[in-house]
Amino acid sequence: MHVVSGFVPDYIMPSPAAVAKAGWKILTGDMLHVMATVGRLMLALLFSMVAGVLIGLIMGVSASIRPFLRALVVIDTGIPALSWILLAVFWFKDPEVRIFFILTMILLPFYALNTYDGIRALPKDLVDMIESFRPSRWQIVRYLIAPHIVPYILLTTKTVVGYATRMVIFAELVAAAVGIGSRMGLAQSSFHIDEVMAWTFLLVVLNMILQLIVSGVEKIALKWRPEASVR
Repeated sequence: MHVVSGFVPDYIMPSPAAVAKAGWKILTGDMLHVMATVGRLMLALLFSMVAGVLIGLIMGVSASIRPFLRALVVIDTGIPALSWILLAVFWFKDPEVRIFFILTMILLPFYALNTYDGIRALPKDLVDMIESFRPSRWQIVRYLIAPHIVPYILLTTKTVVGYATRMVIFAELVAAAVGIGSRMGLAQSSFHIDEVMAWTFLLVVLNMILQLIVSGVEKIALKWRPEASVR
């Protein structure tokens, strides 16, 4: 970056010093936009997790409802993110509702399908053993299904958190006036590429922090399970 910045204009490749200065400006003056983005991301991610897991559980335990729910979820996975963004702009006036709707429609199918696949992966011998005690449906979910699908939920979260971060930036760029996405759009339109790169570095750091948080939760939630190592 330092070498290239010496041969091209600042609006193409700013110097590291200019990017660092823009980053300091963000940290000291634009944290409201950072918190807005993080809040939107966390709210949509938690809601998508809860709703997606519930839908996945229903698909896993109810053979009569499974085909209809699975069809809807699969259809959702085939709809481009851009379509949801454009529809949200037309359907909703409130920017917060727009972004929440966009992220939910994009993230929810990941949790629903992975939870369903987790239930399908239950060992048949274990299911037969549990059913020999004639448990209630609630006991099956609590003592058999729930512990089994926790790793699937955490793996899904680790997989989608980076994707969700990119999607919330994209949604803010189109549908909001507050947030990292809107600030990046403003910086681009005014040819402040140093700010665009500073925001980009900040997003990389934010994604790493979120990944560390999810990994920490995973270690706590799955500390009862010994780690397997392949030699």
